Amino acid sequence: MRILPQLIPCNTAGTLDRLFRIRCLTSPDRMAYRYFDRETKTWPEVTWKEMADLTSRWQQGLQQENLDKGDRVAIQLKNSIEWIAFEQAALGLGLVVVPLYVDDRADNVAYILQDAGVKVLLVNDDKQWQDLSVHIDEDSQLKRVVLLDNDNDDSNPILSTVGNWLPAEPVHLQERGGDPDKLATIVYTSGTTGRPKGVMLSHKNILFDSESLIKTIGIDDPYNLEFLSFLPLSHMYERTVGYYVPMMAGAKVSYARSVQTLAEDFQTIKPTIIATVPRIFERFYDKMQQKLSKQSIVSRSIFRFAVYVGWKHFNFKQKTAWFNPVILFNPVLNKIIGKKVQQLLGGRLQIAASGGAALPETVAKTFVGLGINIFQGYGMTESSPAVTMNNFSLNIPASVGEIMPGVELRIGDNDELLIKGPMVMLGYWNNHQATSEVISDDGWLHTGDKARIDGRVVYITGRIKDILILSNGEKVPPVDMELAITLQPEFDQALVVGEGKSYISALVVLNGENWPQIAQQHGLDPLDPESLKDKKLMSAMQKVIAKALHDFPGYAKVRRVSLSLQPWTIEDGFMTPTLKIKRPKVIEACQAEIDAMYK
Repeated sequence: MRILPQLIPCNTAGTLDRLFRIRCLTSPDRMAYRYFDRETKTWPEVTWKEMADLTSRWQQGLQQENLDKGDRVAIQLKNSIEWIAFEQAALGLGLVVVPLYVDDRADNVAYILQDAGVKVLLVNDDKQWQDLSVHIDEDSQLKRVVLLDNDNDDSNPILSTVGNWLPAEPVHLQERGGDPDKLATIVYTSGTTGRPKGVMLSHKNILFDSESLIKTIGIDDPYNLEFLSFLPLSHMYERTVGYYVPMMAGAKVSYARSVQTLAEDFQTIKPTIIATVPRIFERFYDKMQQKLSKQSIVSRSIFRFAVYVGWKHFNFKQKTAWFNPVILFNPVLNKIIGKKVQQLLGGRLQIAASGGAALPETVAKTFVGLGINIFQGYGMTESSPAVTMNNFSLNIPASVGEIMPGVELRIGDNDELLIKGPMVMLGYWNNHQATSEVISDDGWLHTGDKARIDGRVVYITGRIKDILILSNGEKVPPVDMELAITLQPEFDQALVVGEGKSYISALVVLNGENWPQIAQQHGLDPLDPESLKDKKLMSAMQKVIAKALHDFPGYAKVRRVSLSLQPWTIEDGFMTPTLKIKRPKVIEACQAEIDAMYK
């Protein structure tokens, strides 16, 4: 893999703040970021020189707080240029950054602030702080809270607005000469059980992972690449792929307004690369299927044929299948069908890096068959995060890609995937026991995921812990079943249960938008809660679920369902900020419904 002339290698950068400084000096007049201005309804562009000036102002603000190197500061903002400037300002002073999810529960954020000993916190507005402040202990080390958007009455001595706190004039960014192996950030994992743990990552961890990703994907002309950033920067996946990789390679980044306006932002920005999670493509897939269901049988048949031919063409190009004459139809079908689907994503998308969870095979085949380059990868916060990635030269959608340069993987006991390399975390903050449980004495990180390795290609086969064992000894993969169920337009969420039982049941949240139509089809009142207990409705929903699970073994059959219209959310504590269901929490809250399914 050739090294691009505009690439700033890991060893040259040394630290994350030096990477930023070098990029600002070498590309001062190039566009760095673009964002939506709500007042003018425009998308202003920000150059690297302007980012350097903005960062220097934030750095002066932090210097006023008399912090020592190694002190922790936290950010709880949406993706924005202020997020970048605050972090780079902090890193340039040798401070440690603690990113926080905007939508996380206030009590969880307060725990993180206390555990990390955070001294300065940047939040969006006074309301966000008021919701959080009631959970802050008296012995908190917090000495300054900076509000980005709102004025306040200054009655609280630790509160400051950006307008009052931030110096008006920029200064030159100073060369720090920091140690690459020093702690750069503490990222709290949004675990589905227990309190979150603080993953300690060094400058070298993240820089090494960023360079390895660039080499793996094979970016040819990053100066003409534009990222659309919409996953939270508080998650290492977006932070590495959508922040440090573009900075290292010299690409541009635009910040989406929200997930709700994502379809419009794709049309405006027309990105060439995105970092995404399967749920985004699942939503696009659901909407496509709903539109198709209203079209003629001829239109539906042409669409399915286009996907079939495109998939055959893709496998031929990847040299994983022989030539099939049906491939000759691909150029015409791509023009009729494929281009329309590609336009939904702006029409210029070259790479969609997908991670965080497995992409359902049906969804992958549909989009890949219609010309969308989806590169699945694998990683975890503890590995900065990526360790495998599909790419242009090798893209096997059933896999999570090939092992990235400099990364070592092996299969341990119980088929567990183990990781070793310069991107593996320093450990968990203030938690030596948890560190020793996941990192062996010889440096191997235990993932908890089962896998197989074929050459340099990795396949994730399941979670060691996420297996239900029925009373007859049969083992059931609940996550895979839940994915299949929620691909049906009737359902938004599902949780499969049955540990130690003789059969499987499911807690299912119906799609709120489709519920009125479903209720009408069954002669039910959509506003009456009792409608959800209708036996004919439950029987119909079981048939839909059975169809979704037709590829699973016969014993993986859902025999009872409990229907609901109340979704599990982050705010209620039933989901992590990365949209993973907290299984124990849901089971605890729905124990009565579960018991009823086993009477």
